[in-house]
Amino acid sequence: MRISRHQPQVVILCEDITHYHFARKYLRCHGFKRIIPKICPKGRSSGEQYVRTHYAAEVKAHRSKANYLNTALVVVIDADLKSIDERITSLNESPNMIELAQAPRLDTEKIAIFVPARNIETWIHYLNGNDCNEKESYKSLYKKGTSPSQFAEKLAKKICPQGLPDEAPSSLHYACNELNRLQVE
Repeated sequence: MRISRHQPQVVILCEDITHYHFARKYLRCHGFKRIIPKICPKGRSSGEQYVRTHYAAEVKAHRSKANYLNTALVVVIDADLKSIDERITSLNESPNMIELAQAPRLDTEKIAIFVPARNIETWIHYLNGNDCNEKESYKSLYKKGTSPSQFAEKLAKKICPQGLPDEAPSSLHYACNELNRLQVE
């Protein structure tokens, strides 16, 4: 089967399988079919560390293909106890970015960084119809049996088309703005 170079391709670099399924479902709802996972192997290292370590190489790979392929890079990394800006700075200033001579992403690049604060379960808790704050961890509420895909689909099909409500988590508002970077032909 031959794949058209015009068909959008998205690489998802993320901390864990929950991040991946959430991002994958959301992107599929928006028509992206060619999705390549780059997920931290379970039990090998911290998910946050994995994303920071591999970010520079993925940026470099994306840039090497961007002129001739319809490609995008999506990064999903929890804020944990940091702010969104601090987490993005930690990506841009990682030793690997310097070692691989990679500049921080440009506004025109199809590189979107999603930083759920405190973690992805905050978004899931909100999308499940609950009030939430971005300082508290909801991780213990959404362990086994919770499908992040169903919440991503709800976000993509029911909430985003009408506009995100003001009371939605600020990190979710930030993520919606990041989506504008993924306008692929």
